Amino acid sequence: MSTPIRILVVGCGNMGAFHATSYHNMPEFEICGLVARGESKLKLNEKLGSTYPLFDDFDLAMIESKPDAVCISTYPDTHEEMAVRALEYGCHVFIEKPLADTVEGSQRIIDVAKKANKKVVVGYILRHHPSWERFILEAHKLGKPLVMRMNLNQQSHGYMWDVHKNLMKSLSPIVDCGVHYIDVMCQMTRSKPISVSAIGARMSEEIPLNNYNYGQLQIRFEDGSVGWYEAGWGPMISDNAFFIKDVFGPKGAVSIVAKSAGSAGKSDHVDSHTKTESIKVHHADLDGKNNFTKQDFWIDMTDEPDHQELCDREQQYFLKSIQQDIDLTDHLQDAINSLRIAFACDESVKTGNMVFL
Repeated sequence: MSTPIRILVVGCGNMGAFHATSYHNMPEFEICGLVARGESKLKLNEKLGSTYPLFDDFDLAMIESKPDAVCISTYPDTHEEMAVRALEYGCHVFIEKPLADTVEGSQRIIDVAKKANKKVVVGYILRHHPSWERFILEAHKLGKPLVMRMNLNQQSHGYMWDVHKNLMKSLSPIVDCGVHYIDVMCQMTRSKPISVSAIGARMSEEIPLNNYNYGQLQIRFEDGSVGWYEAGWGPMISDNAFFIKDVFGPKGAVSIVAKSAGSAGKSDHVDSHTKTESIKVHHADLDGKNNFTKQDFWIDMTDEPDHQELCDREQQYFLKSIQQDIDLTDHLQDAINSLRIAFACDESVKTGNMVFL
């Protein structure tokens, strides 16, 4: 058996804890340290029933733990510098989305990774979800143009409101969450986005003056397809219809119908954000009297992986990229492309103008 990959986990809350659990349970990895400024690393060690070395300082952790790879699940405004330093240390990097808090910073990471000949995998969890893969596949059968409607609003409170306020020190909800769904739209259309417009509202004095906690974006594609996405964070956000994943084209419609995950009170539950439960397929075919010729049918997805299993799949892909020397050029280009579109939407909110791509 080959020597396990020594991995340093940086950021031990939310996604960092999920990824650490994956590494803890995978014999191909060996956690060589947990890094966080607060108590999250202590709680994670306790949760895992382990005694992994704990660090407050990233650079000290790198020097003392001597990792082969680094998992970065910190706030987006730290991603660029941490990823670059990890790559320059000679480490592979798994990094939570978005890749960085600027397009330029994202490109810098990609350039350094290429120079260092190291792998960088970005945490686009929906790309590892069989139900979302099926959702995109069914969308390809609908013809063109497509109309795509998606949202993920979160009625956050307690710990999650603190998390969201910290996130909004660097990014808005439509950038941080939006990159996932912009990426999905690009996969559905396989077309070039040509313009965006967006609106936003700042509904709390607790967030920075230059940011907003509700946003809605619209994208126009070269093939005539259009899509919208909305995201809001905070205790004032409605949890009614917070989970919409819907697409239709000339030949019909496909919708994710997550009756449990999409129910009231679930909007800030991380496990509900990736749930599909079932996919409804509708055909637009009509007979001579304009009646539907086919009944809607349902694709049962209740055996889909949960959030932890999806994180496991992400780390299996990270492992495979290292062991099999996978070319990640397209993966990273897609990551920077979705981020570029999201930032154009952010610009549209702040200027009130349509942005052409």
